[in-house]
Amino acid sequence: MTVRSAGILLYRRSHASELEVWIAHMGGPFWANKDARAWSIPKGEYTQNEDPLAAAHREFAEEMGTPAPAVDYILLGAFRQPSGKVITVFTAESAFDPERIVSNAFELEWPRGSGIVRSYPEIDDASWVSEPEARIKLVSGQLPILDALVQHLLNQSRA
Repeated sequence: MTVRSAGILLYRRSHASELEVWIAHMGGPFWANKDARAWSIPKGEYTQNEDPLAAAHREFAEEMGTPAPAVDYILLGAFRQPSGKVITVFTAESAFDPERIVSNAFELEWPRGSGIVRSYPEIDDASWVSEPEARIKLVSGQLPILDALVQHLLNQSRA
């Protein structure tokens, strides 16, 4: 059975008209002190009977601690990850600017086999980054999502 996630990739134009995207640094001990390939779009799993956009909004709110902006979202596509998971991604232009990031948490035994279980935030940071910077920070399986956004914006500008 295919694991499915839904996420939201917000974008904006900087003062220099540079494309920026809103991405999040994954929390927990595995990702601590890592920057390159340690960021993700806000996303999470959903069930087969759930609307992917509703799931994307729920997951965004859980990971950011604030609801996704009330703007019009378009379906960017479904993207198969190296793990086999499929992420359905929605995108929108927004000036999203939360006062703070407060993610939900998960429990994890760390170090593995130690018997010590701690609580870690799913997301420990999130920010606007330029498109070239996002290409370094995003986990490699999500680079096609960024490519699809760039292509979507290019198609929009030609229309």
